[in-house]
Amino acid sequence: MNTTRRTFLKSASAAGLGALFIPNYLSAAPSSKLRFAVIGVGGRGVASWSQVPPESIVAMCDVDERLAANGFAARPNAKKYKDFRKMFDEMHKEIDAVIIATPDHTHFPAAMAAMELGMHVLVEKPLAHNIWQCRTLKAAAKHYGVVSQMANQGQTTNGIRNVKEWYEAGVLGEVKEVIAWQRKIDHERDGYFRKPKTFPPQVHEVPEGLDWDLWQGPAAEKPFNNLYAPATWRGFYDYGNGKLGDWCCHTLNAPHWALDLGLPHTVSAEIKGMIPDHSFVAPESVVTWEFAARGNKAPVTMKWYEGFEKPEVRPEWGVDELPGYGMIMIGDKKTLITGGRPNDARLLVPEEEWVEFQKNMPAQTIPRVEEEKPVQEWVAAIKNDTLPVSHFGTSAPMMEAFQVGVLAQRFGGTVKYDAKNMKATGRPELDKCIKEPARKGWAYGENLW
Repeated sequence: MNTTRRTFLKSASAAGLGALFIPNYLSAAPSSKLRFAVIGVGGRGVASWSQVPPESIVAMCDVDERLAANGFAARPNAKKYKDFRKMFDEMHKEIDAVIIATPDHTHFPAAMAAMELGMHVLVEKPLAHNIWQCRTLKAAAKHYGVVSQMANQGQTTNGIRNVKEWYEAGVLGEVKEVIAWQRKIDHERDGYFRKPKTFPPQVHEVPEGLDWDLWQGPAAEKPFNNLYAPATWRGFYDYGNGKLGDWCCHTLNAPHWALDLGLPHTVSAEIKGMIPDHSFVAPESVVTWEFAARGNKAPVTMKWYEGFEKPEVRPEWGVDELPGYGMIMIGDKKTLITGGRPNDARLLVPEEEWVEFQKNMPAQTIPRVEEEKPVQEWVAAIKNDTLPVSHFGTSAPMMEAFQVGVLAQRFGGTVKYDAKNMKATGRPELDKCIKEPARKGWAYGENLW
């Protein structure tokens, strides 16, 4: 880690990481001098590691030989591993940066192990599996002086920059309400959230080529079920964070960033079809966050509709029906709408007014990107000793706010959140989910607190 980077990151943290913006550097190609390791080769990982030069990948790690086979074959010169801990033991002097694209519950130990060795890290969304992990990753990125990135594509778009600029230019006026919605989860057919027939799930034989013990990582040991891997783990709270955890950093990241929401003081959830042991995501829920005033910014109520009827269309919006999923920021001057991601934000105004607005939009105060890809943004930041927009200093607090929502969605009722102490006031039964215990050999980050 050179002095320039350490000095920059130290001063950046002191200045307030959330206020920093990156320079327009994405025309620079990724450097072949950087040496990358990949943890999570199959599935979503392909979209990330395929963006760096083939010769730059020196190590690849995956617990599932079936899913990793094509990736391993595509990068024959990279050393192959099942356990990232062994990879780091043997190759830590040969790795500069790590791409992590594993299930949610193993993001944290992989990222922490890499940062402790001074490696830059990019972690697929959502950043971590619980509140304490989010808080610790933010502290670790600052402590170890590394360039971090949560790979939520929406944060890398120019569309989200429009949302923030329009709000800060006063186009929307005062925003007190945000509404977002997603389709109902189909427990019978959904490829990511298919519910088992029984709880606990039936015991199945572990497929050949899958190291089930390593796949579980820090989570409590359980017998294998076919729905856990490779895809449907997202619906099981031991491994994933449900649809809210999966999509919040796409659908709700624009208002959280633009409005500088920080952490909520109260989150409540109305749930239909709750699983009795709280181990699996319910098909329908409405989650409501309450954020306090921030300086001269008004308090904000944010709602997430997942499967209940869509939010009622208000006459002033000028639309007959809302799309299948999306987000609306309601201001006292104008209202803004996006899809599930913030790529194509627009104002809910008559078409003629929208056309005129696009001709005279507010000044671009945030530098644009040429390629809206998190990996490219992260690599360029490493080369330039700077930070991408979704570094852990900004992405971790956002995900902590949404993790409180995941808690409410999982257990129901109201969560009064004591952000200073990371506690759900009056609900001590949630402590084990705010900071989950890790199996022996998988505990990281304790030395930072």
